[in-house]
Amino acid sequence: MHSPGHSTVEFECVDETELILIHSNKLSYTKLNNAHIVSLIASGGGSAPSIVSSWMQPKTQYLITQLNNKLTQGQKYQLYTEFTGELADDLAGFYRSEYQEDGVRKIVATSQMHPTHARKVFPCFDEPAMKAVFYITLIHPPGTVALSNGMEKEIVNTTIDGIAVTKTKFEPTKKMSTYLLAIIISDYTHLSYSQGDTLIRIWARRTAIEQGQGHYALNVTGPVLDFFQLYYNISYPLSKSDQIALPDFYFGAMENWGLVTYRETKLLYDPLTSSNRNKETTATIIAHELAHMWFGNLVTLQWWNEVWLNEGFASYVSYLGADHAEPAWNVKDLIILDEVHRVFAVDALTSSHPLSSKEDSIILPDQISEQFDVISYSKGAAVLRMLSDFLSEPVFVQGLSVYTFCNLCQQAVEANNVSLPRPVNDIMNCWVLQMGFPVVTIDTTTGKVSQKYFLLDPESNIKVKSPYNYEWLIPVRWMKSGEVQRDIWWLMEKEAVNLEMCNDSLWVLANINITGYYRVNYDHGNWELCVYCQHLLLTGDLSWVAQLVSTTLALKTTSYLLMETEYIPWQSALDNLHYYYLMLDCTEVYQPMQDYIKKLVTPLFLYFKNMTSNWTHIPDRLTDQYNQVNAIRMACRTGVTECQDLTTTWFKQWMDSPQENLIDPNLRSAVYCSAMAAGGEAEWEFGWWQFQGSSVASEASKLMSALACTKNKTLLERYLSYTLNPAMIRKQDATSVITSVASNRVGHSLAWDFVRKQWEYMFTQYGVGSFSFASMISEVTARFSTEAELQQLEEFVEENSAVGFGSATLAVKQAVERTKANIKWLHQNKQEILDWFNSQIQA
Repeated sequence: MHSPGHSTVEFECVDETELILIHSNKLSYTKLNNAHIVSLIASGGGSAPSIVSSWMQPKTQYLITQLNNKLTQGQKYQLYTEFTGELADDLAGFYRSEYQEDGVRKIVATSQMHPTHARKVFPCFDEPAMKAVFYITLIHPPGTVALSNGMEKEIVNTTIDGIAVTKTKFEPTKKMSTYLLAIIISDYTHLSYSQGDTLIRIWARRTAIEQGQGHYALNVTGPVLDFFQLYYNISYPLSKSDQIALPDFYFGAMENWGLVTYRETKLLYDPLTSSNRNKETTATIIAHELAHMWFGNLVTLQWWNEVWLNEGFASYVSYLGADHAEPAWNVKDLIILDEVHRVFAVDALTSSHPLSSKEDSIILPDQISEQFDVISYSKGAAVLRMLSDFLSEPVFVQGLSVYTFCNLCQQAVEANNVSLPRPVNDIMNCWVLQMGFPVVTIDTTTGKVSQKYFLLDPESNIKVKSPYNYEWLIPVRWMKSGEVQRDIWWLMEKEAVNLEMCNDSLWVLANINITGYYRVNYDHGNWELCVYCQHLLLTGDLSWVAQLVSTTLALKTTSYLLMETEYIPWQSALDNLHYYYLMLDCTEVYQPMQDYIKKLVTPLFLYFKNMTSNWTHIPDRLTDQYNQVNAIRMACRTGVTECQDLTTTWFKQWMDSPQENLIDPNLRSAVYCSAMAAGGEAEWEFGWWQFQGSSVASEASKLMSALACTKNKTLLERYLSYTLNPAMIRKQDATSVITSVASNRVGHSLAWDFVRKQWEYMFTQYGVGSFSFASMISEVTARFSTEAELQQLEEFVEENSAVGFGSATLAVKQAVERTKANIKWLHQNKQEILDWFNSQIQA
């Protein structure tokens, strides 16, 4: 399916030049009357240089025009082209998305310009700093709805070349970057209401709107917009806020100004089948995208080397916005789990990267795409949260008005008499311009406090030089025997002495609430004395504790789980034990580890059985609902018979009455996976049938993940093959299916073999634009911990060097480094871990 177009770009010459470079990708140009594919005229009369030649530069995606004379400084010109672009299903630029509704195949023509795909729709200066006003008119089939960034200004039915069409003209956009442009034509309907002068609309498939799946998003958008208007002290800049759920979409969501696009799973919430986890996801992602309406859209980064400030900030304040909309959830507490601990694992590699890079190091489209990773989002959020903490939130907010962020924060610091040891810029540069993070070691016998660059493998060769020599200016919030110290103490050098931390009988705890982006270690005496410190390790990372203290102490902390019922300690511990599973579930340690965790989780399973009156009620608190899922998932996984019987019975009841699914929506992800793992082909085929027929995206997503839980290799191989057939698995979901199979200990090698065999086809043809190759590489290699696997990985890299890895290049380097670290870790720790688990089972 192809769409013709023509484009006139008006620009002003700032410096005299004989070359015009404008971005273009995958567009077929028509030769014009001048025998060239472009024409140039001077605006307002006057003459323009003649065109000598025009050609494409595929690597940088430039359409280059050579002139016979230089352009005149200060003169405005118009560059005209006629072209044809393909409306493909590649999830990039202007693309095609399909779905079935009431037995009818329907098409959505939609767009994803971010970060470098506007050039695939029309030739343009496709850089964030080159803003323009867009005057959009869409011509579309009668009966369909056209949407864009601006409000619809005029809708008329007319004919063009004898064909009936509808013509929708939109308000001019604000002056904005090309990556924020959105155009969509669909058969959708919507929900709406007005809040002050702002029209809020939620768009989705007609069936989804009729089933009430858009109501929660509509209800939460108003409070989130209110929060950000107060937070920024600037009114919402547009007349309307459209949000639309798409069947096929590469990212989770995209902050197009005035028309935010989402995956269906992220925006839609079905009150009958969606879980509260789905609800929380919807609230936080709406808050993330709406935060961009000011910070990112109204004020925009100069170049892609500063992605972290844009995405890190939106990630941080999304928790604040969601907390305002849903105060009972205490969602702000989840940032430690979801962002801080998540990014530590990547930032402890020498193949990590700083938050900010030099502009000239990020030029090509794949290099730009690589910037949108866990470092930019999660480390960005963690570092900004730390800045907000040591400045205070009100002072932090004063520094938000433009991207000269630290300079404005410094002005706010001076205006509010905040005491800092150095200017904000100096403090932040060491966190922003060098990769990694420190571990702070406190010796309470002497008061000595020191810092060291933390690495997953301490013997790694650090090839990237740091302008700060991998030292940081570190704010330390701390307490002594439960008494919080009033002032932040700053560690300003490699090591220093704080005599207040020196005490034989009182324990010390540093980095309260983990507001600092660093880890803390103590002398052995303080670890023993500070029971709270040991308990806090449950919310840390057991692998780093093992590296700095001992594996036995790291594992010993998990014994607290026998008496623990709160979500954050349990989820943190399970996140940590996940690494142990990855490393050990194909070794002789697996069964003793299973037996030990079964011993820990059984009391939690019985606790929730009692709390919910034998699973008949839903816990009141959100975090209890989440931990109830943990209890069932881990109890079934470790072989608690009562749990396995429960989930198998529930799933069998659903199979017997397919139209009546009585499984609590909060528990479905755990129940479905457990039933698939325990069942055979009948359960899998039933799950597949339900997946294909589901009209609720969140329900389909749960089933899609659960299908990868089967222990039947033949079914897993079949499931992997479906990822190359869009009629079976949407392209947007293929990566998720492959990584889900890889997370299954039975399916791991199958997924790796599949990726190796299909890489060239996926990377160069089928998955272009729609597969997340970086996450695919990271997840499929996560278990690698043997010399044989390292050899296979290195051979894979060498065999595909000509094909390349694109935006997954950094992920491949990190996979090799992580595998080497895993091999070393396993060699050093396996026997000690086996002995410890055996001792606990026998105790």
